[in-house]
Amino acid sequence: MTTTNTAAAFADYQVEAYNTAKDSENKIHDDTVAKKFGFSGGLVPGVDIYAYMTHPAVARWGQDWLARGTADCRFIKPVYEGAMATISAEAIPHHTNSMAIRVESAGQLCAEGTVGMPNDAAPVPDLTSYKVAPLPDERPPAAPGSLPEGALLGTYEINCDGATEAAYQGDVREDLPLYAAENLIHPGHLLRFGNWALTQNVVLGPWIHVGSKVQHFATAHHDADISIRAKVVKNYERKGHLFVELDALVLAQGTRPLAHIEHTAIYQPRQVTEG
Repeated sequence: MTTTNTAAAFADYQVEAYNTAKDSENKIHDDTVAKKFGFSGGLVPGVDIYAYMTHPAVARWGQDWLARGTADCRFIKPVYEGAMATISAEAIPHHTNSMAIRVESAGQLCAEGTVGMPNDAAPVPDLTSYKVAPLPDERPPAAPGSLPEGALLGTYEINCDGATEAAYQGDVREDLPLYAAENLIHPGHLLRFGNWALTQNVVLGPWIHVGSKVQHFATAHHDADISIRAKVVKNYERKGHLFVELDALVLAQGTRPLAHIEHTAIYQPRQVTEG
């Protein structure tokens, strides 16, 4: 099932943002803690902003984009619960199979990126380059020593049943009928596994997802066991923040690659040591 809308025909898409993580371990999504960091309230998760950004891609290319499409996004300013987020898409000159995506809220540019629809499917990575590893019995605190470059992270897996997926799509306000019609797992849900690769391996304080690059290989359907295999490729300091970059592969049933993710996060904001 594929839609054929052109980028020029795609109207702005609006979402009333919902903070799905206000009760999570990451207290950057908690109003009280986020205000101590200089924000107006708890941040709507970046993976959910990404979910909003995928709407134009699926509206234009349908299930084909979920099977082989690409995305590259970065998160610039917070989106807050209850605020309206406007997602706009426009064609990129001389690139007929790609669109630039912007998310604006409260008069600010909050996120931007590109989505693309390659003519051919990308080569599937060699699974031997993404090894299975056990999750730690006790997670160490996130630090340069516990997230060294080259480190293999423990493999996290959950079953994505239909009820869980329906609830997730309600939370991110997804209204495209394709997902329910084909029992598809949302790409925003898949990107959450990038976060879980971190949170299931180390203990983090308040932290911020700042960007991701995604290459899809196949669609994912309800009741699949979805796992992520990840390794640390960079760990560095910039302007007082500690960053980590992950190279990760999301799979169904432990054998079928669904997406490759390059995931970047500030795992220790400078405010932690300043205050």
